[in-house]
This record gives sequence, C-alpha cells and structure tokens, in this order.
Amino acid sequence: MESIMLDAQLKRGLLDACILSVISKGETYGYKLIEDTKPIIEISESTLYPILKRMEQNGYLKTESREYNGRLRKYYSVTIAGKTRLLQYRREFNEVKRIFEYIFHDRAEMKQEKDTWQIENREWKTENGVLYIREKKENL
Repeated sequence: MESIMLDAQLKRGLLDACILSVISKGETYGYKLIEDTKPIIEISESTLYPILKRMEQNGYLKTESREYNGRLRKYYSVTIAGKTRLLQYRREFNEVKRIFEYIFHDRAEMKQEKDTWQIENREWKTENGVLYIREKKENL
C-alpha cells in the first residue's frame, strides 16, 4: 500500500494531534520528531517549529534545552494540559469517524473490521488515535 496526499486543510487540522501523540510517548527534539512522524505525515521544519512554539505557548508542551555535541538542543515533553488536549483530539476523531461513515454509508465496497475500513481502493485505519489513509495498488 502507498500513502496518499491529504488535503492541505485536513492535514493542518491533524498535525497538532499527531505531534502531541508522538511527544506523549516520551520527550523528543525537533529533528527526531520530523523523522518519527514521516511514516504518518510529512512535516517540514518550517511547518513544525511554529506549531511547537504555539503548543508551548498554549501550555501543551514544556521545553528543556540541553547541550548535545557542543550545541544546545531543545527537548519537548507533553504537559498535563497537553495530555488532556490529546484526549480531546481522540474524542473529536470519533466525530470525524462518524462523518466519514455517513459520507460512505451507501457504498457497498465499505467494509469495517475493528478500526479499519475498506472504501473503494483506500484503507482507512486508526491506530493509537491516529488516522492512516492508504491507497491500495492493484497488481496488473
């Protein structure tokens, strides 16, 4: 299966939830966060750092600067407010899921197995509160 490109507006709406989800697994720094999210969603430095700054200002993240190879590296971790917001994102996802179910309710091709849906040639899957959309390639 191959990843498909998400609509830019939809992608922006999911970035905060993805970032909080990854950081909630343990403190991390910017470059590692970009690498850790690559299998899920592509994030550039110019996109990531303003989001991290905003999330820190909102009290969802705390930072600590430490020296690494002679340079300061900023480490991010999730606060209690950030964990609460992540839970809210997960609840909101259930509403999004209901909307997708409504949109595709008349599709005979839609089959649901636990947290995975087959809709036409795409697989929609939730794992740890993250939505993955994959396009199936047909063998010729």
